[in-house]
Amino acid sequence: MRTYLLALIMICFAVHSNAQKANKLIMRNGSIRFVSDATLERIEAKSSKLNGLLMLADKTFAFTVENTSFNGFNGSLQQEHFNENYLESERFPRCNFTGKIVENINFYVDGKYEVRAKGKLNIHGVEKDRIIKVSIEVKNGKINVYSKFNVLLEEHGIFIPTIVNQKISEEIQIIVQANFEHYE
Repeated sequence: MRTYLLALIMICFAVHSNAQKANKLIMRNGSIRFVSDATLERIEAKSSKLNGLLMLADKTFAFTVENTSFNGFNGSLQQEHFNENYLESERFPRCNFTGKIVENINFYVDGKYEVRAKGKLNIHGVEKDRIIKVSIEVKNGKINVYSKFNVLLEEHGIFIPTIVNQKISEEIQIIVQANFEHYE
């Protein structure tokens, strides 16, 4: 009887443990891109090192990217100014977005969903409450996330010197693509 009880406890623990794992998805190496479309210059840079966590049970999420992982600028001097003068990457090494999906969504049923993500966006050490529209596609157990939104640099304490204000837009477009398929 004791062996039977011990086996039953171990099976229950294993089932619970697997259920917990299935509720937490991780994403490594997603992509995030930004575009500055100013009067005299267009600047684009991308990072393929976006990391994320999605908790299916309570619809919470967290995304983070290292600022120094962005590349594709119009030149190395632009990348240097991005890290040293604007994002101050040594002081503020990463950008984060954490929060919760507002709408109800069934992550276990294939389909396309338009939802809102409500949370805290932290850029340049300045955290702002944001609600961002997100497209989610669930297909064959994988969850793909896409979002495009704008960020005002001034709201995050990033100021453009007058001498370059026609080369750098005050409003930056952010494009995120994330594929969650790794269970932790």
